[in-house]
Amino acid sequence: MKHELKQMHQLEYAPRGTRIHAICPGTIATPMVTDMIAKGDLELSVALENQPIGRLGESEEIAASVLWLCSPGASFIVGVALPVDGGYTAR
Repeated sequence: MKHELKQMHQLEYAPRGTRIHAICPGTIATPMVTDMIAKGDLELSVALENQPIGRLGESEEIAASVLWLCSPGASFIVGVALPVDGGYTAR
């Protein structure tokens, strides 16, 4: 549903100078994920096997992606769903 909502509005708002994007994160080393690993709900080795880059992402990497999409360097990009997932979707 969220992806459809983004697509529905991206062309409507683009002429007004508003760009709508989606960030599609992989497994990020957040307190929730760290807690899941500590409780045994998620095995670190399994999480790392699913990451071609060989590590979990950091929240700062997600923030950097958002900042880039909001920057003048991405001013001609409209309606992208950007995977920030360490190569997970590229496998």
